[in-house]
Amino acid sequence: MNMELKRKNINRGYTKLRVWENSILLFKLVYRITNKLSFELAKSRNNIIDAAHSIPRNIAEGFCRKNLKEYLNFLNISMGSIGELYSGMIAFKEIEKISKADFEEFDNLHYQVENELIQLIKSLQQKQKDGDWETSFIH
Repeated sequence: MNMELKRKNINRGYTKLRVWENSILLFKLVYRITNKLSFELAKSRNNIIDAAHSIPRNIAEGFCRKNLKEYLNFLNISMGSIGELYSGMIAFKEIEKISKADFEEFDNLHYQVENELIQLIKSLQQKQKDGDWETSFIH
């Protein structure tokens, strides 16, 4: 990723997650692609931008809750935003407001983020099942 995070602590551990990094890249890509849309689509564009932005925000918020059940809940909210984002971008493609090339670039990264999120959820669900979850900053 192009940004450098200088201040790090245990609560910012989500910034080490590939899915969080890639969801930031996805947000940037969606912003760039939809920035070309006409004014009459501003409300729909804003909804799409909000859905894209919701993904990394919910990953971060869930992580910072330090509670596995809440973390999984926020990751599931991110999954909902993934679906909302995809549906919106398909609609823009179908009405020919974004190019096939832009949609293809979006679809590739979206697919990657979606699968990374699924894998993170599966991993955490396994930790939940095994009772292997650290809830404290103190080890």
